[in-house]
Amino acid sequence: MEMKQSFIKYTNPVLPGFYPDPSITRAGEDYYLVCSTFEYFPGVPLFHSRDLIHWEQIGHVLDRISQLDIRNCGSSDGIYAPTIRYHDGVFYMITTDVRGRGNFYVTAADPAGPWSDPVSVPFGGIDPSLMFDEDGRVYVTAQQGAGYDSHIIQYEIDIATGAALTEPVVIWTGDGGPWLEGPHLYKINGTYYIMAASGGTAKEHREIIGRSSSPYGPFEELAEPILTHRELEHPIQYLGHADLIEGPDGGWWSVFLGVRLGEEGYGVLGRETYLAPVSWSEDGWPMIDNNEGTVGLEMCVERPGYSDGNEEVESDGGYSGRHDFDQSMLPYDLVFLRNPAEHSWSLEERTGWLALKGQPAGLSDAGQTAFIGRRQQHFTAEWSTLVELDVHSDDAEAGLCVRMNERAHYEAGMVRRNGQLLVFARLTVRGQTELAAEVPVKWSEGSVFLKIAADYHEYRLLYSMDGEEWIQLAAGAAYELSPQAAEGNAFTGVVVGMYAAGNGRELPGAAYFDWFEWRA
Repeated sequence: MEMKQSFIKYTNPVLPGFYPDPSITRAGEDYYLVCSTFEYFPGVPLFHSRDLIHWEQIGHVLDRISQLDIRNCGSSDGIYAPTIRYHDGVFYMITTDVRGRGNFYVTAADPAGPWSDPVSVPFGGIDPSLMFDEDGRVYVTAQQGAGYDSHIIQYEIDIATGAALTEPVVIWTGDGGPWLEGPHLYKINGTYYIMAASGGTAKEHREIIGRSSSPYGPFEELAEPILTHRELEHPIQYLGHADLIEGPDGGWWSVFLGVRLGEEGYGVLGRETYLAPVSWSEDGWPMIDNNEGTVGLEMCVERPGYSDGNEEVESDGGYSGRHDFDQSMLPYDLVFLRNPAEHSWSLEERTGWLALKGQPAGLSDAGQTAFIGRRQQHFTAEWSTLVELDVHSDDAEAGLCVRMNERAHYEAGMVRRNGQLLVFARLTVRGQTELAAEVPVKWSEGSVFLKIAADYHEYRLLYSMDGEEWIQLAAGAAYELSPQAAEGNAFTGVVVGMYAAGNGRELPGAAYFDWFEWRA
């Protein structure tokens, strides 16, 4: 058969929505990928793929409180920048619980779990990575310092216990930019490469690299980033925080984060996972896209091989779906806001319904809130549900919430007040809450259909008594739920979900959700 040049076409991002800081490993022909989760639980979603384009979530790495206790975690705290590695039949995931136990790793023989309880490691600030060398040594490479003082440290550990075998040393200070972070150490063809993000997670974000004959350097630094769009007007910005992987065929690829920004310069989806091929320069440097624009929303990647033509790969992209709550487990794409309080939710209390019980903490509090949601994956989308409020205490409420953080979220809900059932729309912007609409409905109706519909500019909050005729209660600006509008750190994207609130107390009874549907 004649050798032909073929092409593979696919769409970026390969994981749309708030899936930042991707890390990847391979076991045989199977790829596994993890992402940061911050204040959401379970922590660290785990995805599997055979082709790097179609990713199926097979679980979470941190799925119990003994591994991850973030009950009082603030927004954009919690789990930072995991790294996943496979070595000698064992999977390792190392990460940072930034306000909790610090840097730690867990292990599993099967990536679908169960994963071990955490093994702490002693040094570093955030973003630790593991590297298993050919001589049996295991290195932890981590970020330390803040801003322009950020630098990379490294030390060796006993992988059985996490104990340090050497003192940490500074091995790299980067290119002079702030926030040198997300480091990874590789050994490729006998050369050690150190790679990290630099410049912060906005316009100046970039991936830089150095190399050495020693794992401790000194590292010869490539003069230019291997990945950035900081000099381009391009629909994908903030590129960086990358990881490299070699395929079974010897081809190299990279996964990394990027942000889709519209013409107005903001986007609510957060930092997403992108995929691009890696080419090697004649003098031995891996290159992805240094202000060339080759990383796009539509990719056409040349690859040598025996082929009669081109291959166009379509990915699911989360365009539409529905959860009917008729299984014994929550679907993997649904997450809690922090660890859920005991007995605050159930799939068994009422067959085919999700029960949520209002907690003292509300959506504007950094506590255990009864909230279960799904990442927004497309700018134009809608989410709907049918909810019944079986609580006869005043101020009990439940509904749909579109959430950026405690200081930025919108709700379409139902509430009991003075014995009256009301549907309402509420907007919280920069910490200030406004009741935008309130409409009485008959208590005898028992249930209300709720919907949130989004486009690039706004979120519309709607209700219906029959699921056919929809009435808009209010609308809120999309910009106010974007990371660009957020005050302080904003490392997440919008998550949309179902909630119940006790407004200061834990309530008897529950809100019941028959289904949760989304369309893009």
